[in-house]
Amino acid sequence: MSYFTTLLGNFTVLFVVGKDQTLQKPMYLLMCMLALTDIAKSTSTLPKALCIFWFNWNGITAGGCFTQTFFLNTIAFTQSAILVTMAFDRYVAICNPLRYATILSNTRITVLGFVGLIRGVLCMLPLPLFLSWLPFCANHTIAHTHCENMAVAKLSCGDITVNSIYSLVVSFVVSGLDLMLIALSYGLIIRAVLRISSRKAHQKAFNTCTAHICVMLTTYTPGYLNSLTQRFVQSIAPHTQVILANVYLLISPMLNPIIYGAKTKELRDKVRRCTCRM
Repeated sequence: MSYFTTLLGNFTVLFVVGKDQTLQKPMYLLMCMLALTDIAKSTSTLPKALCIFWFNWNGITAGGCFTQTFFLNTIAFTQSAILVTMAFDRYVAICNPLRYATILSNTRITVLGFVGLIRGVLCMLPLPLFLSWLPFCANHTIAHTHCENMAVAKLSCGDITVNSIYSLVVSFVVSGLDLMLIALSYGLIIRAVLRISSRKAHQKAFNTCTAHICVMLTTYTPGYLNSLTQRFVQSIAPHTQVILANVYLLISPMLNPIIYGAKTKELRDKVRRCTCRM
């Protein structure tokens, strides 16, 4: 049910923004990019998980497993880059509203999206290579509904230090840098807002950031919890690790379109009009 809700919500955002010319602006283009990554994140894992639960189709080839690992992590890095761009978009909208159209255009946002995608591909390309070089034991059963990098690596009879260190360092360096940039953007936003004397202006400025902050919490928090428990918490029950991994894949893609629909009046009104016409 969560997967179908994810598809419905994100495809609704794509449809409404694509159909309405007035919504084809940088902020809504970023929402569409986020929706695409949410669809890709869910679709790269959940259909296979449903096949496991419904039809007991447990098998997957080594190549398919490594490919799933690569795509899942690439999508996560791309999504993080989109969230950074969203923070910059909010900074420009609040701190430099008169120059918004010149600083951020649809073309520039598209270029930034492709840069984020290329960054994710380059950072994650070594992961399936490291996994393919590992010798694997007789037990090829992954205690997950998808091919999570560390869950696959732990099946190996060899030394997984390189794989573990690389994935940990890259994840925390890249996402740490992204979080620093987001924090910098919001620090500048808060400084600019506090200089405004009007309380109504304060509320309006912070309301424009609420949706983005909620999306960041639903994206980064489960991701960090999943990554840390996989590497450092040995006492946690296997089923708890599986639940955390699936929460990361389910909650964020399902909630993101709901959050933006609830917090963005213009988008909410357009969705309502499209629904009424149908």
